[in-house]
Amino acid sequence: MNDEELQKLVEHVSLESFHRPFCHQAVFNSRLRTTGGRYLLSTHGLEFNVQQLQHFGIEAFIKIVKHELCHYHLHLCGMGYRHRDADFRTLLKRVGGSRFCGAIPNAGNNSGIRYQYQCVSCGTPFFRKRKLDTKRYVCGACGGKIRLISKKRIDHFS
Repeated sequence: MNDEELQKLVEHVSLESFHRPFCHQAVFNSRLRTTGGRYLLSTHGLEFNVQQLQHFGIEAFIKIVKHELCHYHLHLCGMGYRHRDADFRTLLKRVGGSRFCGAIPNAGNNSGIRYQYQCVSCGTPFFRKRKLDTKRYVCGACGGKIRLISKKRIDHFS
């Protein structure tokens, strides 16, 4: 999919789900790593992460488009367009947009993890980039003690 096809897709989703036209520019931004897309307040444009489309498919990508269009339409209407606003949450639920996007393996947000810990009581695994003081912290699920499993580089969560 190129930028022209993306523009047509965003315009179509906007009319179909929001019953309002999308009158600004939508483009792919290859520099986005940890987010599926973003709404630009100054230009009212939308930028999307092309890797989200490649890794998770068109259905998940359309949910990201709906999420960004919620920001777009609410901001232009003068309503609460931020994630914490009730207007945003209500509209997002109504149109079926995604609240979060999936993590892309080896995209910089979860590669280079060096420490793997495990709860002694319940066996829950924990992955950290930084070393954790096991005497100071406990398992968030059950409150049990945590122990270090490995110090090597782990490239993905498993």
